[in-house]
Amino acid sequence: MKGILDKTEEAVKAAFSLCGYDPELGRVTVSNRPDLCEYQSNGAMAGAKRYHKNPMEIAKELAERLREQGSTEVPIFRRVEAVRPGFLNLDLGEAFLSGYLNEMNAKEKLGLDPKEGKRIIVDYGGANVAKPLHVGHLRSAVIGEALKRLALRMGNHAIGDVHLGDWGLQMGLIIAELSDRGLSCEDLTLSELEEIYPAASKKAKEKDANGELLNPDFAKRAHEATKELQSGDKACRRIWEKIMELSKADLKKNYDALDVHFELWKGESDAEPYIPGLIEELVRKGLAYESQGALVVDIAEPGDKKELPPCMIRKSDGASLYATSDLGTILDREKNFHLDRYIYIADSRQSLHYTQFFRVAKKAGFVPPDTELDYIGFGTMNGKDGRPFKTREGGVLRLELLIRDTRESVLARIRASRGEEMSGREAEETADVVALAALKYGDLQNQATRDYVFDLEKFTAFEGNTGPYILYTIVRIASILRKYAEAKGMEFHGAEDWIREHGSEFEIRIMEEKSGYELQLSLARFQDEMKAAWKELAPHKICSYIYKLSNDFNSFYHEVKILAEPDEEKKKSRLATLILSWKILNDCIHTLGFSAPERM
Repeated sequence: MKGILDKTEEAVKAAFSLCGYDPELGRVTVSNRPDLCEYQSNGAMAGAKRYHKNPMEIAKELAERLREQGSTEVPIFRRVEAVRPGFLNLDLGEAFLSGYLNEMNAKEKLGLDPKEGKRIIVDYGGANVAKPLHVGHLRSAVIGEALKRLALRMGNHAIGDVHLGDWGLQMGLIIAELSDRGLSCEDLTLSELEEIYPAASKKAKEKDANGELLNPDFAKRAHEATKELQSGDKACRRIWEKIMELSKADLKKNYDALDVHFELWKGESDAEPYIPGLIEELVRKGLAYESQGALVVDIAEPGDKKELPPCMIRKSDGASLYATSDLGTILDREKNFHLDRYIYIADSRQSLHYTQFFRVAKKAGFVPPDTELDYIGFGTMNGKDGRPFKTREGGVLRLELLIRDTRESVLARIRASRGEEMSGREAEETADVVALAALKYGDLQNQATRDYVFDLEKFTAFEGNTGPYILYTIVRIASILRKYAEAKGMEFHGAEDWIREHGSEFEIRIMEEKSGYELQLSLARFQDEMKAAWKELAPHKICSYIYKLSNDFNSFYHEVKILAEPDEEKKKSRLATLILSWKILNDCIHTLGFSAPERM
């Protein structure tokens, strides 16, 4: 099933072609002046210079052709108007719009089933082993999960990889500290591990008043232990395996709490076997050369707007770097998955790193020329003071504590609004669902590249542009459907089951009321909004869409009778519109990575 924009554009392009103009001029956009029209095309102005005609002359010719097309079939447009200096203003035909909405309501996946079929990996974890997740890990997890789900929704085979930092100096620090404490890794617990790493890190970095290391021997032994681990030392490997066991279990618990899931739990260690070979190949192909003892690859290309430094792939002491590890990871992924596209989500400050190893991967032929390599650099989550979010004591807040605080805030709101109407257990279960929506929507509504302020009071509110407001709209629709079912003596065990059983009994008709029509127009744009979000890798576009859709629904709810409507056909048409609204909102929030409760 095609989107509304595709259908309108097909009609306009056909008119351009029939009038003897290039059909590609017939692009259509949603009007930025909804008070004047619903859709718009400015192709006449673009074609005026090419065809040496007045744009209004072309626009009038096209408008006449579109009116003629509409007279022989169900018209796509009820109004076509040529306006100065050469725009085509377009409003959808009622029969066409109602037919489109009913087709959406009847089809699986709301008619959005593109089956793109690409093999995509989404790299969106990046947590370091032996360290608990903190608020800085929220954005990559939430944005990455939404993009993976969006990739799946668009008919792709998408794989999420946590890509752990499990092969660096933090391992050597822990190994050295265990040795100093005389501890065996066999009895190591998670709480001990979480205390040992920061203590070891502090010990290796502490300096005296003259800037000299206080524990240089410890720092040296930590580096040596890291090198021994990476060289295959069996004792170091046993400690590494125990650290991985403890850390993975804790990380999985925290990611599960966010409803974030990875198909692959790989890390930097999985790239290690590929590194010697890839360095050898870069040298053999003449891409890598020595510079001040290090091995580097030039990445500059004609057309670069600024000077880009070479990508260092081996340090002067022989150690490999993040770029080397990421290139090894690409080789591992190519070997196992033969991917069409890579999507990386990481802090925006890592932009140069991704540019560098992407270009090396392409120059070296580690990926085919047509493979897409995308990097989404996200901004920081800040406190109300505009600085990166911290605890009151100034430390980095653990992610599990952020989730807990959000849940407690939501639970307090539910208890204040529902009182004794909702049991303690139901209130707590509902708070779990709503808190997750508050956290995820609060992050995702922002364009990924931008910094944003985390405001717990604002994000957990049941009104405004928040996750709880979207859920409240869904719950309100379900409540209306339940009341209708009970009045008709129907069983109601939840909106989803009831819609599956009875949804086909209702047919949408275009509403006369302005708020009802605006809602129906927004519903029709579902496909276009989802496709635009995927094309731009922009989950915030889905948030903007469902916020507008929720506002449109609530305006309709407050202004138009639904269950109190005496005309049964009108009532059923309005309920059909509610059913489609419920389906679309749920489809969108599932893609964003959260769900709605039955009650709030």
